[in-house]
Amino acid sequence: MNKKEPLIHISKRSDISPVKAWGIRGIALILALIVCAVITASTTGLNPLSVFSSIVQGAFGTTRKTWMLFQNLAILLCVSLAVTPAFKMRCWNLGAEGQVLIGGLATAACMILLADKVPNWLLIVLMIISAIVAGAVWAAIPAIFKARWNTNETLFTLMMNYVATQLVAYYVVVWEVPKGSGKIGIINQSTEIGWLPQIGSYKYLLNIIVVAILTVGMYIYLKYSKHGYEISVVGESERTAKYVGIHVGKVIIRTMLLSGAICGIAGLLLVGGTDHTITTTIAGGRGFTAVMVSWLAKFNPIVMVLTSFLLVFLERGSGEISTTFGLNKSFSDILTGVILFFIIGCEFFINYKISLRKSGKEMSENV
Repeated sequence: MNKKEPLIHISKRSDISPVKAWGIRGIALILALIVCAVITASTTGLNPLSVFSSIVQGAFGTTRKTWMLFQNLAILLCVSLAVTPAFKMRCWNLGAEGQVLIGGLATAACMILLADKVPNWLLIVLMIISAIVAGAVWAAIPAIFKARWNTNETLFTLMMNYVATQLVAYYVVVWEVPKGSGKIGIINQSTEIGWLPQIGSYKYLLNIIVVAILTVGMYIYLKYSKHGYEISVVGESERTAKYVGIHVGKVIIRTMLLSGAICGIAGLLLVGGTDHTITTTIAGGRGFTAVMVSWLAKFNPIVMVLTSFLLVFLERGSGEISTTFGLNKSFSDILTGVILFFIIGCEFFINYKISLRKSGKEMSENV
């Protein structure tokens, strides 16, 4: 019998040019702004352009706000760089939050316990080594179990986050100042021993430079190194990787060690470079936000600069809406959610194309 084709046919794109892909993303952003404008005008009666202007002011309104934006961008990008090699290998490291915490804890331990025992330059070297090793070890634990016994790394790394949080909570009580306050406060505030050096009068410039170097290094590592090639092959098919002689277990452990080490650097930059203290919330959920950054950028470290900027810009800018117009934070979260929905949703149209049935066309089917 004759059967009509479906009205709408969805098929996967074989290829799409970068220009067309970014064009789709641009259209999605414009549509998102239009929807946000309609929501703003209909629910609050405010001028949407004034609301959008306040978002920009919240992100770039003063020199301090601008530096804070780039500092937050640097830390989010650092954590995103950390999880990207594992994700590209299809090893779901959701433990970045805990790895950052452990790196920060190791940094704080050096600052508190060794402040008056070693020269400042040596203390900073020990802080760097400790943070990197602590983060790497924390990631290596689930990696070893994954490589040896094929455990579920998603659950394992998630549970490691909770362990890391409780460890930090324990040592916050041990080192609290003053006793009974439940917090450590600024470490070595009077002497600034163990504080990472400041470049000129720019408090956050060192963090930005370090992350910029890591970004370029990660791009080269993933795209041009033998290890990066092995990560890609394992991510495509473990069976193929084994067939061509790649030791999959070794690649998993090595890659997770790298992820943890970079998370440790993020903890170092937070504790030694900007906050100069340690709390259970110092990672600020960046370990989970980094998942979205990495996926939106399709594991490309250079593109991750843009996706990180977008998320940080929305976060920093949307808070200004509450201050300027007296609206609660939920409204700014709604606008942020709408924009992210369109940006994430447009990836469907980049990966798939939609075709409409031609008029009168039928499909023959033998029954």
